[in-house]
Amino acid sequence: MAIPDEVQRISRPVRRWAEEQGRGYDGGQDRPLGGFLGAMSVYSAAVAAGAAVVRASGRELPTRIPLGDAVLLTVGTFRLARRIAKDPVTSPLRAPFARFQGASGEAELAEQVRAEHGWKHAVGELVTCPFCLAQWVGTAFVFSYVAAPRATRLAALTMTMVAGSDVLQFAYDALQSSVTGDDEEDDGSGGVEDADTAGRHAESA
Repeated sequence: MAIPDEVQRISRPVRRWAEEQGRGYDGGQDRPLGGFLGAMSVYSAAVAAGAAVVRASGRELPTRIPLGDAVLLTVGTFRLARRIAKDPVTSPLRAPFARFQGASGEAELAEQVRAEHGWKHAVGELVTCPFCLAQWVGTAFVFSYVAAPRATRLAALTMTMVAGSDVLQFAYDALQSSVTGDDEEDDGSGGVEDADTAGRHAESA
């Protein structure tokens, strides 16, 4: 018996079992379990490759991480993950997998996953979800911190400063609204600027 035929014979029961588990899980909604499995495989392979590179370089893992560095990496992970998943400027990265829906907040976009099933759907859910991306961004920061701690601190500091600036912008807007008693911005033409208009302005900025 040829090797491809033998592989197909062995894999057929596994495929049937996986399909049964998928049907039992998704409730008829066609969830891309295969795509998610592929994403987990890619992530695991990337972690294994990173660990191998670190080990081959002879670098020692830190016995402890200073609290300041942990805070920088945490806030930097939050801000960078959200920038990749929601920012208008990074929309070209999401365009192959997502469809523009409108503004979802200040300088952020609402997008819908384009593909209905398969690996493209899985990738679409990943790149439009800041919570999902945080795992990948945080892992990249950790390996970068081990390989080049000083450069990583600067990169994380940049994103932390951006996150702090965002907080101050919202605080300033809230303070300004409380002083003026106006919750909406004047668009300069005698009218007020609604959320969609604000989102389009943020997108074009």
